[in-house]
Amino acid sequence: MKSNSRRRPRQPAGAKAVADLMLAPAVVMLRLPVMAAEASGLGWREESVRAISEKMAAVAEGVAAAQLSLVDSFSRFWPEVMTGRAPSLLNGVALERSVHAALKPASRRVKANFKRLGK
Repeated sequence: MKSNSRRRPRQPAGAKAVADLMLAPAVVMLRLPVMAAEASGLGWREESVRAISEKMAAVAEGVAAAQLSLVDSFSRFWPEVMTGRAPSLLNGVALERSVHAALKPASRRVKANFKRLGK
């Protein structure tokens, strides 16, 4: 029997979303020169408006995703109790799922911005 020493340890759900958020400082670095050039002129330019609107949309999507995740956990409460498992609302799993659901929209935006601004 072969031993599989190259096997990766299992990552928790949502770890990719958190890893993608590590690109945020790079996105800020790429965006700063553009925004500094825009600041020298009058009015708001395209990149500044886009940055703000993307952040507002990501926050709204994140709040909605977190609430839907908690509603899903509430709906699983009694089935989990009746099957003898610890309810996810009581052991912290529901909150972990909710946080990861809230971070996914921001993670997608940061990754897309990094690709777009890096060109």
